[in-house]
Amino acid sequence: MIVLQVNQLYKSYIADEILSGVKLEVQHRDRVALVGRNGAGKSTLLKIIAGQLSYDSGDIIMPKDVRLGYLEQHAGLESSLTIWEEMLTIFEPLKKLEQQLRNLEHQMANPTVYEDAENYAKVMADYDQLQHDFKEQGGYQYEADTRSVLHGMQFYPADYNQPISSLSGGQRTRLALAKLLLSKPDLLILDEPTNHLDIETLSWLENYLKNYDGAILIVSHDRYFLDQVVSIVYEVSRHHVTKFTGNYSSYLDEKAKNYERDIKLFEKQQDEKTKLEVFIQKNIARASTTKMAQSRRKMLEKTEWMDSPDGDEKSATFTFSIDRQSGNDVLAVNDVAIGYEDKMVSQHINMRIFREDRIALVGPNGVGKSTLLKTLVKDKPTLAGDIHFGTNIQIGYYDQEQAKLTSNKTALKELWDEWPLMNEKDIRTVLGRFLFSGDDVSKIVHDLSGGEKARLALAKLMLQKSNFLILDEPTNHLDLDSKEVLENALIDYPGTLLFVSHDRYFINRIATKVVDLSTDGSFEYLGDYDYFVEKKKELEEIAAEKVAAMPQPKEQTPAKVIAGGQIDKEAKKKERQIRRRVEEIESNMATFEEQVRIIEEQLCDPEIFPDHEKVMALQQQLDSVREKHETAEIEWLELNEQLEKL
Repeated sequence: MIVLQVNQLYKSYIADEILSGVKLEVQHRDRVALVGRNGAGKSTLLKIIAGQLSYDSGDIIMPKDVRLGYLEQHAGLESSLTIWEEMLTIFEPLKKLEQQLRNLEHQMANPTVYEDAENYAKVMADYDQLQHDFKEQGGYQYEADTRSVLHGMQFYPADYNQPISSLSGGQRTRLALAKLLLSKPDLLILDEPTNHLDIETLSWLENYLKNYDGAILIVSHDRYFLDQVVSIVYEVSRHHVTKFTGNYSSYLDEKAKNYERDIKLFEKQQDEKTKLEVFIQKNIARASTTKMAQSRRKMLEKTEWMDSPDGDEKSATFTFSIDRQSGNDVLAVNDVAIGYEDKMVSQHINMRIFREDRIALVGPNGVGKSTLLKTLVKDKPTLAGDIHFGTNIQIGYYDQEQAKLTSNKTALKELWDEWPLMNEKDIRTVLGRFLFSGDDVSKIVHDLSGGEKARLALAKLMLQKSNFLILDEPTNHLDLDSKEVLENALIDYPGTLLFVSHDRYFINRIATKVVDLSTDGSFEYLGDYDYFVEKKKELEEIAAEKVAAMPQPKEQTPAKVIAGGQIDKEAKKKERQIRRRVEEIESNMATFEEQVRIIEEQLCDPEIFPDHEKVMALQQQLDSVREKHETAEIEWLELNEQLEKL
């Protein structure tokens, strides 16, 4: 079933054409990505589809019963309610149904209802129908779904009563995403949903979206995320949209093949065009050949010559070099504690960095990754421990917030004032390599966009020629093309690299080591991000096996003493029964979890995925198993509470 069709869409701002002849189609359960450079028109297209922007001409077709949910970039939830109250506003219709059920139950509890057979039959029929509707609409699981999504977005029961007005901007953005996911629209439109999410939350979101029972249209610069989630990619480039089948990596491969084919065709056409132009020039003035030349000129004018595949889109071109080489030992971090005067964020951090290491620093939000980098560059003091740098170390630091790029200078003066011995031509050349051309160099720094500030900060970093780069989220604000240029520059960099990033694709390409930071220390893994995930899981499994293999102390069965000092045998008997039932439920829950895993794998099977009937049947089966698991889990919790009281 098609949930969205865009046909021949055109959009311009005054004289600037943004979108031209756009065609796009989304079917039920499609996972679609919009990719392209910053400013290409991706967010504009999403806003037009969501009805927030007008368009010049074309058609947007959606079935009447399709519910659309849209989360724009940097959107934050504004509300005077608490987190839990705000989430439950989504389920107002279900709460009304629940109240109707309670009212009918109250009527059924009244003996007088049985006196009138017709009235009794009506009450029972209404109750059966309401109960069916309530169950079908998720009435028995909406609170569990809410807790699950909030947990995935890193909001825990202790946070539920916190007013939304007291949350940070990043937390409000995560909460807005959580609310949209819980509303379960038929078409979910997300503009940069991975902003403000750490790696753990990103992994949760990927799994959630893979199993989402609806269509998804996403704009994201997170390539690892796109590889995991999407199966169709639309590229927005030079006002047009081109469709590619597959995930982001497949799109890159297909685009490269298309480019090679188009460049050969373009060169062939240019040769033909040149030959025609030469023939016309030589023969148009001769009486004997002028008719042939005129005929060729008409052919030249009528032919639709293809545009250059390179187009007018420029890429940044830069490299990082060093003034002098450092010693082999670059940095030693010994039992360091970091944080603020009133709060320690992380402690017992140990790290050894050697020349030409490429180290990625990872960990959940709030664990102190950026704080550690600021401590290393002496923007913050250490709370405990020692930090020692090796010989000939020159540090280049990239701040994710570009906090030092807030001046009223032009981009040209920002660079020139720090390197006054360079001539203006060379400064302009450097800026040009970072896509500041023409009047762009005269833009005021504090008025620059996030992407422009990021490129200006990278330009300053390149000119420093430092042999130890410390980078805090260097890919933030960069489009996909600029990320690839930055990656290639860092791969060829002859110095040492320590960086924080949530971009797992970037980590995989750059890192040779991964340091996992927690509130109570750090642990080093010798490999890229995929190796880190695999090894960490393996170590956790080994640790769990060791705990399981340890001899467990024999449980002292609690026994109640009754009058006369006798053991309450009934209490012991009841406890044994409850324990047996708990074991039985745990076995059932494990079976349900395995069934969920198998069904989810089938849903991701490329052979099953296009078959919507099979997908819907599997999804119904999945919902049923999840409901059984939830029922078992509730009983398990109740039985454990009874055991605690015995």
